[in-house]
Amino acid sequence: MLENKIIIITGAGSGIGRAAAVLFAEAGARLVIADVNEQAVNDTRTMIVANGSEAIAIRIDVSSEDDAKQLAQTAIDTYGRLDGAFNNAGVQMRNRLLQDLSLEEWNLVNSINATGVFLCMKYQIPAMRLGGGGAIVNTASGNGVVAQPYSTEYVASKHAVVGITRAASTEAAETGVRVNAVLPGMIETPMVADLINSPDFKPHYDSALARHTIGRFGTADDVAYVARFLLSDQSAFVNGAAIAVDGGYTAR
Repeated sequence: MLENKIIIITGAGSGIGRAAAVLFAEAGARLVIADVNEQAVNDTRTMIVANGSEAIAIRIDVSSEDDAKQLAQTAIDTYGRLDGAFNNAGVQMRNRLLQDLSLEEWNLVNSINATGVFLCMKYQIPAMRLGGGGAIVNTASGNGVVAQPYSTEYVASKHAVVGITRAASTEAAETGVRVNAVLPGMIETPMVADLINSPDFKPHYDSALARHTIGRFGTADDVAYVARFLLSDQSAFVNGAAIAVDGGYTAR
């Protein structure tokens, strides 16, 4: 599905990003994978190379404009073009009532989840235009279209990702770049495991599971499969979509 496509993945050191890196490589993509955790993203690269595929791993902080610019430039310098990007890097909610949330916590979550997506796209889109266009998938959340308590900063950041995605998609005729988003529910990743196991979250566990009407939380592969489709030519007429991969979380 992604044969010979050059694709960036952020947040590739674990969870959804690592699952996507492995899946995209198996589908024929050549990758530039990035994460703020240098060891983790190098471990992902080792997995990919061991399976006979190709990847460049770099450490970046998506909230840094210089790093976001470097990421896109690395794809151009290494492969000569950029065909797609999966902007997946993010941080979890702080589990506080709004009035207990500090400005520092608000800024941290929004600088990575929302500003990070903007900065990456700012440099990915021109890079893709050099090759005639491409596709971007941004990781939002089911909480990008609904809300839950104790997560104001996270809900705001993920609503922003949906808005950024839709706004950028309206420019596709000019840029040649399709832009879509995936909206995961609770996905069994290390980050979510930390959330689920935190004392602050335990009172909300049963209600969170009940919202997933399939009867389980998701896996990283559940999301990676949808992202792969959205980056492939099979989705050539899909643009500006925010696709729930949430086991029914947002359906009621």
